This record gives sequence, C-alpha cells and structure tokens, in this order.
Amino acid sequence: MQDFPPLFSIPPTDESHMKILRTKKLVLHPAFRGGLAALLVGCVLLPVAIVRAEETVADLPVASDALPELKTLDGHFPFDVPETLEQWESRAEQLRTRVAMATGLHPMLPRPAIGATIHSVVKRDGFQIEKVYFESLPGHFVTGLLFRPTGDSVARGLNADGKRPGVLCPHGHGGRMMRNDADKMKQLIENGDEMYMESGSHPKLARCATLARMGCVSFIFDMVGYADSVQLSYEFAHRRHATRPEESVPAGSDPELFFSTPAEARLQSILGLQTYNALRSFDFLASLDEVDPDRLAVTGGSGGGTQTILLDALEPRIAASFPNGMVSTSMQGGCACENACLLRIGTGNVELAALMAPKPMGMTAADDWTIEMMSDGYPELKQLYSMMDQPDHVLCESLVQFKHNYNYVTRRIMYGWMNEHLNLGLETPIVETDFPAITDDEGAVWNDDHPAPVQRGPKHEQAVLGWWNDQSQQLLEDCLGQSATEKGFDQTIRPALATLFDLPMPETSSVSVSYSDPVEHDSGATLVSGVVTDETRRREIPIRKWVSQSEGDASSDGTVLWVHSATDETTDFPEWSDAFAAQLEKSKTIIVIDIAAIPTDAPEGKQRTNPQPRRASAAFTFGYNRPLAATRCGDVLAVVSAFQNPPGGVSLVAPKGSAAYVLPAAAIAGPFLADATIDVSGFRFADLLHQDDEHFVPGIVKYGDVDALAAWRAPYALTIQDSKEDQWPTTKAIYDARDASDQVQWQVNR
Repeated sequence: MQDFPPLFSIPPTDESHMKILRTKKLVLHPAFRGGLAALLVGCVLLPVAIVRAEETVADLPVASDALPELKTLDGHFPFDVPETLEQWESRAEQLRTRVAMATGLHPMLPRPAIGATIHSVVKRDGFQIEKVYFESLPGHFVTGLLFRPTGDSVARGLNADGKRPGVLCPHGHGGRMMRNDADKMKQLIENGDEMYMESGSHPKLARCATLARMGCVSFIFDMVGYADSVQLSYEFAHRRHATRPEESVPAGSDPELFFSTPAEARLQSILGLQTYNALRSFDFLASLDEVDPDRLAVTGGSGGGTQTILLDALEPRIAASFPNGMVSTSMQGGCACENACLLRIGTGNVELAALMAPKPMGMTAADDWTIEMMSDGYPELKQLYSMMDQPDHVLCESLVQFKHNYNYVTRRIMYGWMNEHLNLGLETPIVETDFPAITDDEGAVWNDDHPAPVQRGPKHEQAVLGWWNDQSQQLLEDCLGQSATEKGFDQTIRPALATLFDLPMPETSSVSVSYSDPVEHDSGATLVSGVVTDETRRREIPIRKWVSQSEGDASSDGTVLWVHSATDETTDFPEWSDAFAAQLEKSKTIIVIDIAAIPTDAPEGKQRTNPQPRRASAAFTFGYNRPLAATRCGDVLAVVSAFQNPPGGVSLVAPKGSAAYVLPAAAIAGPFLADATIDVSGFRFADLLHQDDEHFVPGIVKYGDVDALAAWRAPYALTIQDSKEDQWPTTKAIYDARDASDQVQWQVNR
C-alpha cells in the first residue's frame, strides 16, 4: 500500500495532550487490591476506583451548554494578516477555493467565446452608448450598455498598439438606470455629493461616461432582475422573504428552483448566477478588438462592490480594481444576491478583497458600515501590501462626511486611481463634465427589433439550474464515480471536501481530558464519565470511558472510540446494546463520544434557527456558520486527537445515525485512526428534504455525497456498513488508485 499523506499536517504526538485534569485522589476497591492497580487510558496510567452506583459521583466540568452563537452578516469580520507571505499564499489559495465553491464555480463553468449583439448607438459629447445583450449560458441573457470614447476622447488611453483600457462596472442596487429626481438632486448638490443636475441624476452611468471620456471602454451590465434582466424578477432575486413550498424536495432531485434544497446541496444560488454573469461580462469586454488585454479593470459600488470583490478573487486578468462601499469588517451585504452558503465562514469582505493583492485596489470609507475602515480593515490591507513591497497599490480615502454612496467625490478618486494604474497619462485631478441625462428609451436594450426573451420565472429557473447541473457533472467526470482518477479527485474533490468540513485535527497541546470518579455497571464493567476540552474551538465534548473486567490484556486491541448520536433519556447508559457489549468484550476499553448529549438549540432532527428569518435563504445561516455536521465532525476529531496514541492504536466505531459527520472525521484523521467502521445504513445527503435537517451540508451532493467522503479516507483502513456495496464507485476507484483496495471493505446490512 502506498504512503499517502493526510490532508492536514499534524504536529508530532506529545504527552501534554493526554494530561488528565482535575483527577480525584481515589481509593481502590478491594477487588483491585493485590491485582490490577491501574488501567491504561490512552498512553498514561489512570488510577481507577469502583464506587457503588448509589454513591455520589464527583461533579464534572460543565459541558458546552450549546453550540456557539450563530454569526450574522452584521457581525464583526476582522482581517488577521498572516505573519509571512508563505502563510498568506496558502491562505489565499484556500480562500479562492471557498469563493469558487460558494459561487458554484468550482470547477469553473464553461466560458466559450461570447456572441454578443450590439445595437442602437446613443451619442453624447465625448462618448457614445451602445446596447448589448448576449447569452451567458444557453437561454439566459445578460444585458447592458457599452460606453466608448468619441470626438476629442478618441485619442486618449491608447497604447502603442492602438488599444485602450476596458473597465467593467457592476452597478449595485438601484439598477444601472437609477435616477435621482430634481428634489433629490438639489439636496445632493447642496451636500457636495454631486455637481450637475443632469448627468448626476444617473450616478451609475456618469462614471461609465467619464471613463469613456478618459479613453476607456466601459461596460455596465444588469444585475439579475434589474432593468432589462427580466427573466428572473427583482423581488425574487433581491427582496426574497418567503420560502416556496416546492423548494422542500430531496436534495438529490434534479435542481429545479433557486433557494431549494437541491440547489443549495449543489451550491447553486442567485449570487452564483450573478457572479457567472459578471465573469461573462468581463469576457465580453476583454474580447473587444479595441480593448487592451493588459489593462482591464473593475469598479462597482455597494452590491456592485460585492461583485467587484468576487471578480477580483476569481479573474486573474484584472489589473486594477476599485470595490467601493462593501470592503468592511462590519455589515457584509444584506441582499440575497450578496450571500451564498460557505462564502464567509471564517472570513469576511476585507480578507476576500485582499485576494487582489498585490495588484492595485482602491476604495473609500463613508458614514455607513465602512465607517471604521480607516482603523479596522485598511491598516491590515496596508500591512499585507507592504509585505508584498507594494504599499502604494492599496488606497482607502476617508469620506465619512457622506452617507453610503458612489457619488461625484468618490468617483473623482476612482478616476485618479484608474488614470494612474491603467497608464492613461491624463492630468489630474480629473473632473467630470455634464451631459444630458440618458432617457429610459435610450437606456433600454430590448425594443421591437430586439425583443426580450419570453422564457421567465420558474421555468427559466429550471432551465438555468438544469444546465448548471449538467455542466458540473461533466466537469466532475474524472473526479467521481467509476471513472474517478487520483489526479481528478485530489485536484478538485479533496479541496472541496476540506472546505465543507474545514476543521483539521486539533493540535495535541490544545486538547485535554478530565474525568469524574468511576462507577460500576451491572455488567461488571467500570464506567468513568469525562470531558474532552478542545481549547482552540472552546468546545467541551462529553465522553464515557468503559473498561471491561473480563480476563485478558486490556490494551491488546487498543482503544475504541464509539460515537453515540441517538438521544435516549430512559437510561443512564444509552449506548449499551448487544453490539456495544460485544465490542467491549473484544477491545476491553471503549471511549464513548456522546454527541447526543451536546445541545443544539434546535428541535430534534433540525439545524439551529436561521439567525435572520426575515430573509428566507439558507445563505444567511450557512454563509457565515458551519453546518451542524461540520461542527460535530470537529468534536469527533478533538476526541481522536486526545486518544490518538495508545498501545494498539485507536479505532473508530460509528453506529447508525452519525455517518454525516463521522465519515469526514475519519478522512481528516487519516493515519491517526488504525481503522474506522461506520454504519451508513442507506444514509445519503441526497435524501434530505430541507436545509434545516441536522445532517444537511451545502454542496455535498455536488461533490459526491457519502461516496466521496469515504473515498477521502483512502488509503487508510475503512469498513462501511451499508445496504448496497455497488453504490460506492468513487470509494472503490480511489482506493484502487491508491493501491489500497485491501484497506476498504463493505458489510452489507440486510
């Protein structure tokens, strides 16, 4: 069997992780005098006394009362800069995988040549506007306005090859055609936000026009549900507050609707569709003959700022960026189109924006959720850019005298930034000049000659998600199933699973064990209750240590970790069964991991309550918090770490009901488990009906369900108890590829 390293590196074993805290001074029962005076627990000797069941048992440390408080989009999301560039590069790779997965773009969907329709020129002094539409995917249209220099502007921005910069402009909420009325404009001009009644009334178009006058080609495209993006409604994509009954269908069903269980199980979201549209819009802009491929930039404000951050993370051709109004350690984006499962677990917008480093990135701080950026966020970005010897490539200007905006003052800063980093060579400061406002007809893409698409609503959702799912399956052909290869699995599936279950084995020095006084079970076995403390996660996992009194070497078969997941309040020993008794007779020592004893603050069989119920989307919970299965996986790993090196090794046994978190725990633990026996008994994530199910994990169906989790453990010993052996093709393929087919076996449950 070839040696295959575990996904996570583990520090060398030391004795500190086995330190027994708060152990009582015990008096030996007469039955032990002159005989066995100590029992092995892990790799240290623990004095054991037997007391009668009716006697008082010493108080245990208080176990975790509940899971940690759920984080919401209004929490605090600091950026902790790594100490070295090597650490940042590793972190950045993980973050890019997270962003790609969260947007449904790992692996990246096809991006063939764009076949755009460009029509109906609208002229203004120094620039012209053309209407654009194209299919980002079959049957789904992206619409927008293309701005090009004309007149005196034509000579600006050209390089030696006669090409000019291209700037993509995601517009943010309000839409590209958002128009301030006369009363609003008077107020904005008096306040210093804007300069001109006409051009300033369309602030999102004003920046495109000025960029064109500077010599750039700029393209502003519609977010889903805005202006000419009519196939999915604005209310559905951005102001969703109610769940549709048809969304609660098995996760393994064909993905029919956004926000449904099947869609979330495949990481298909409005944010993902919008991000893919943005990437295709970037492809369109970059494909234009007059655009310089080395001078491509992106700038958006508010929701467009969120899109800019994601584009910076996913598109390596971006040379300069200005994500405004959303780079913040505070509120992360309140719309369904700005949130997706997995996206901000353990991270936030400032760290995600840092993925642009060391390329130029500018922004401003305003009197909104970015107000603290000058002291919390920007210094950290400056620190990272300085580590990369590019301190001048990041900028945050304080404009806290203004409310949330992409106003004239902010735009002027952006123009200077683009002038410098796109090598336009213009005199600064660059000042906007007025132009007649764009009328609704002038801004409309669809007309009699170019009619809007007919397919809309739920039927369109089904078509989009069906195409998305088909493409993903084709891209994963060499990663999953009988045709899975070691290379395909390792390059795509392993990083994905490591992101879904992103808790590595705890360091041995951060895990400790404490025990109460022992009691005697009716079977004659000794029972000691205890707690494993994972200091890093601030978690306490209740355990029970059983030691058989039958004759034999208590350490001959090592220690068995037995996962107890079923709630049963009718007995003091809920794990006791014929199977358990037989295992104890065989192994002599069993550590029960009592997952069922840890409260979840949720109804039985459910996840915890969505922290923002006004917004009916799983993304508002699982975009910021690990699913319960991932947390429980971490609990199992903490216990494995605490008992990983006894004589004979540690074996993991998981009866029915715990496969969702024990399979990934066994994979992550790798060689620190001598073997793992897991009763799957027909469990599949694809059968779950709702995101509230306690076993639900976003994305897991896309990346191979339980079959891929079992394959993740290869090449280490694994026994799967299930109803059918032929439903594990990925596991078989990857164990074969690792030359470890003898290390996996199936016990078919009848």
